[in-house]
Amino acid sequence: MGAARALAAVAAALAVTVSATGCGVTRGDDDRDLAMWIPNSPGGGYDQTGRAAVGVLEGEDITGGSFEVTNILGAGGSVALTRLMGEEGNEHLLMTVGLGVVGSAYSFGLEHGLGDATPVAQLIEDYEGVLVPADSPYETIDDLVDAWKADPGSVVVGGGSSPGGPDHLFPMQLAETVGIDPREVTYVPYDGGGPLTSALLGDKIQVGFSGLGEFEGQIASGDLRVLAVSGDERLRGETVKDVPTLQESGIDLVFTNWRGVLAPPGISEERRDELVALLEEMRASPEWEEQLEKNGWIDRFVTGDDFGDFIDEQDARVASTLEEVGLL
Repeated sequence: MGAARALAAVAAALAVTVSATGCGVTRGDDDRDLAMWIPNSPGGGYDQTGRAAVGVLEGEDITGGSFEVTNILGAGGSVALTRLMGEEGNEHLLMTVGLGVVGSAYSFGLEHGLGDATPVAQLIEDYEGVLVPADSPYETIDDLVDAWKADPGSVVVGGGSSPGGPDHLFPMQLAETVGIDPREVTYVPYDGGGPLTSALLGDKIQVGFSGLGEFEGQIASGDLRVLAVSGDERLRGETVKDVPTLQESGIDLVFTNWRGVLAPPGISEERRDELVALLEEMRASPEWEEQLEKNGWIDRFVTGDDFGDFIDEQDARVASTLEEVGLL
């Protein structure tokens, strides 16, 4: 996407009404009240993570106040990031982020990136899965790779993120690992798990790449099958515990997604430390451990400047991949 078109898309999306849903009591004048922004639609990965965190923070009365949760849709998270940058100094606002927002900042030509906000904490790591419809001719990941290598253009793949997001980076890196030029990959982006599911079941694409939390129902019902997961070990969930890793299948690739929390730029160091402390208390609770287990997330808790360094590394990771496939 050209820079002018990308910026125009963000500008248009910024004019769209924000979809807001309260969690608990609507934020008032109490200094302990907070807002959590979610940079995608309800039910998506950022939404699941943000609402799980808010549920524990409120349920255990860790903040002493209430949260207002707001879903801000548009441009793969770039709309939400742009608005966050406009909230400089707001010490009562948090936003969930991840690899997808890093990628969308590049894809939509934003002036700012995640590193310009205030890093609070990385919360979790998540694996991606390789999804196919129940009637797919690909019974194993080997079947897919063989067909893909034989004729890369014949296999149309899709994901629930913009170019540069995890669902785009994963198939590009998988293609490169098995000897396919990533520039020959036909990738179709969809706005989250719902549209991606429809594309798979409607035979618009042959293979989907995404985190599996949004597809639990379709996997359990048998409408979708998972050929492999991208982590270094199998997932724990009942519906996916028997799915092999890529490494088990002889493919030397481990790919991980992640999600964390930012605050706006320009807040005080003291306030950032207070927000970190709240999330540390949340992370230490049995209730958060239940959320990790329920959603199949891996605990990867990193805070403050260390999280900022990690964001810088992820920025370089995305830029390198986009350059390789000719998108930068």
